[in-house]
Amino acid sequence: MANGDAGSHGRSYRKGPERRAQILLSAMGLFAERGVGASLRAIGEAIGVSHAALRYYFANRDELLVEVYRAHESQVHEAEAHEPSAPEEVSAVAMMEKSAERNRSIPGLVELYATLTTDALQGEQHPATREFVQARYLRVRADLAERVRAGQRSGAIAADVDPDDAAALVVAASDGLQLQWLLAPGDVDVRRSLELLERLLPGPGAGGAAEA
Repeated sequence: MANGDAGSHGRSYRKGPERRAQILLSAMGLFAERGVGASLRAIGEAIGVSHAALRYYFANRDELLVEVYRAHESQVHEAEAHEPSAPEEVSAVAMMEKSAERNRSIPGLVELYATLTTDALQGEQHPATREFVQARYLRVRADLAERVRAGQRSGAIAADVDPDDAAALVVAASDGLQLQWLLAPGDVDVRRSLELLERLLPGPGAGGAAEA
């Protein structure tokens, strides 16, 4: 049995949170390198964890994919917390540009995100994934909308721009560009394309905006 995980529950599963976190890190590394296209059993074999142990910590493939992406986002947020620039000073589009630059080295996790959003459209088959993706979009749009408001308060963004509509537009542009990049990485530069959008939605320090 892989790593003895399917042996005695008393010995193997007692570690609980620590072992679960280790599995998530291993799966994250696997997805970043190879993408998502595998069954729960195949994922377990690839990371050296028995199918029984994987099912002990994650009820199904959907749950594992969601938790891997949550773990990835947690790592990103922790890294951003130690960056020198104040997060609130970064424009909505610049946030997506930073994400695009980071994602260039982990196309497999971009594929994971695309898989989650696609599965979320099939709510009856993937209810947990749909709930996760809906909540994530709500949170991301709210954060970006506040950044647009910050730009409006500084005069960098026109006052007649609806922050919620602008936030939805930024998310749509980012997600759509990343999908195109996955399909044709040599033809699409996500960050460069987003820089065009930032001319319309600059950050607070970009100076005065065109009159509304």
